[in-house]
Formats: sequence, C-alpha cells, structure tokens
Amino acid sequence: MSRIEIFDLRPQLEELRADVMAAVERVLASGRVILGPEVERFEQEFAAALSPDTRCVGVASGTAALAVALRALGAGPGDEVVTVANTAVPTVSAIREVGATPIFCDVSSETALLDVDKLPACLTARTRVVVPVHLYGNPVDVDVLREALGGRAIAVLEDCAQAHGARLRGRPAGTLGDAAAFSFYPTKNLGAYGDAGMCASRDPQLAAAMRSLRSYGFEGGPEARREGWNARLDELQAAILRVKLPHLGRWLARRAALAERYQAQLPQAARRLATTPGGEHARHLLVVRVLDRDAVRAALDARGIGTAVHYPVPVHRMPAYHFLGARAGSLPVSERLCEEVLTLPLYPELPEAAVDAVCAALADALA
Repeated sequence: MSRIEIFDLRPQLEELRADVMAAVERVLASGRVILGPEVERFEQEFAAALSPDTRCVGVASGTAALAVALRALGAGPGDEVVTVANTAVPTVSAIREVGATPIFCDVSSETALLDVDKLPACLTARTRVVVPVHLYGNPVDVDVLREALGGRAIAVLEDCAQAHGARLRGRPAGTLGDAAAFSFYPTKNLGAYGDAGMCASRDPQLAAAMRSLRSYGFEGGPEARREGWNARLDELQAAILRVKLPHLGRWLARRAALAERYQAQLPQAARRLATTPGGEHARHLLVVRVLDRDAVRAALDARGIGTAVHYPVPVHRMPAYHFLGARAGSLPVSERLCEEVLTLPLYPELPEAAVDAVCAALADALA
C-alpha cells in the first residue's frame, strides 16, 4: 500500500471536478466576483441545512466569522470572553481582534471539551461571551453550559469550525447558542479551495449586524453605520461550496463508518475520547491519546502513515499570549491533553484497508 496521508483533497476533487469547474466558469462569466448571487444562495442553502429560522452571513474565513460574531455580540475592549486553550489559535486571535481579553477554562479529560463544571469560576462582571469549541466535531453540551451561566446576560458563540454535521439531542451545532462561526478551510467536513467562513444566528438583528460588519459597516447606503472591516466571502468559494453542500450528508455518513471501523480495532493503549452524552459526533478528526506521542508518530511515519497533532501547544503557553498571565500548570488537563493527543488519517475517500493498516501499525508502535 502506498503512503497513507492524514488528509488528501484530490480524490474528492476528481469526483466533483466537472461540477466545480462549471461553477468557476459560471462565476467568471458573470463578472460578479464579490458578494453576488452565489454568496446569497449559499447563505440560504447553508441556513436551510441548519434550521428554518437560521440566518447565515458568508465571510472570508472561520477566524473572520468568530471576530464578526463577537463584535456583533458587543464584545470589545474591557470585556472578557471565556474559551479553551486546547484549540486552534484563531479562536483566541479573534477575541483579541475585537479588543476583548480571553479567559481560559480548563477542559474535561474525557471529552477534551470545555469543562462546564469549571466555567462558573471563570465568570466575572466583565464576561461578555463564552465561546465553546466543538473540538474535533464533538459538540459541547450548550444546554448544560447555559445552565452554568446562572441566568447572567452572557452570550454563547459556538465555534463550529470542526463541527459541520454535529448535533446535540437532534439539533445541529450552530443552532444551540446565540451565534455560531463556521470555517470552510479545505480540510473541513465541508471545505472550500481556499479560505471561507460563515456566521449563523437565529436572531434577525444579530444577523443583520454581522452582515454589516463583514463589509466595512455598510448597510446598503453610502455611509458606514458602524465600524466594520473587509471580511467578505467571495463568489468563487461560495459557488464551489454550493457544489459540495449536497454531498455533505453522504460524506458525514462515510466519516462515521470509518470512525466506527477505527473504534473496533484501535489498541487499548490508544485511549479514546468520549462523545458528549446526547451528542452526535461529526467525526472531523479521529483523535486518540497516547503516551510518548512523538515516538509513536515517528514509528507510524516510518511505516508510511501520516499523522498530525491538534494541538501540540495550548494557546496560553504560546509566546504571543504570555501577556495574558496564564501560568504553566494553570490548565492541567488542557496541558496534559496537548502532550498526548494524536490525529489519525480520516476523510471520506480513505479506503477501509487504510484504516486497518493504521490500526495495525499503531498497535505495533504501542506494543
């Protein structure tokens, strides 16, 4: 068997090439490449896939989606936004982009998600928003999180960058909080061929604010009504995503089947992360916990198996964020997870034989 990569977008592109290229040609022939009919239709189609009352606003990236949504929720200088540190930097950089201060809550060792029991201790009079990250595609229990807020006027912004297709008690991720931010980075469950993102909310006024913020604060007239910036989704990426969206359900089912095959064969020494009770995992990433991770990765690489680490350094330990003052050891579970998590190959076009080969190689590496 040839090398097994952690991700490969080429098989999917070959399957959809004719439709993708037709969409690209359609956009170029139209002469509209920024905020045209493709963006509008993709917003409508993605919203319909979430819930009938959801409104979506296409933006330039998942990071832009977080920043636009945070600003629309009123977060800014002097405010605090609670999130986790075992996430991608964009979750935190978006908080800083609007001038707010990130406050880190530790996570559950069972799920790697925000530990709701520890959330109340992170809340202050300055807390404006909580950003639960649906890490790896596993939904945070937003219902329980809201209860932990104790009726305070604190907004919930779901980070759905890895959660296309995740559900909590039958409701799609992205419809559980006050607003949501999606990424369509090429490796996501629904990926563009470049950067792209989406804001979502069931609140019409909030959606209108996000629509204004993504384009300099304009609202159809010649004057900017609020301070915004350029965070627009372009027509080419919207058209490509429209081609892909109808296939998302099939791809999610394939991811689930491959994940189940993994679960049946993974060696005991590769510890699984639990799915949230009542949750339906989107299986964006297949992540296990292993001791001596770097040695295990090297052994798998020698066998022709690509792996990744999501994420090797918790954000509060990165030099860029030392100014926040979160000391080493302040988030013990997050820090330990970042030393142990290992991402194995998983994407819809991955052959079943490749899953078997990965599990066999992992068992050897851990023996």
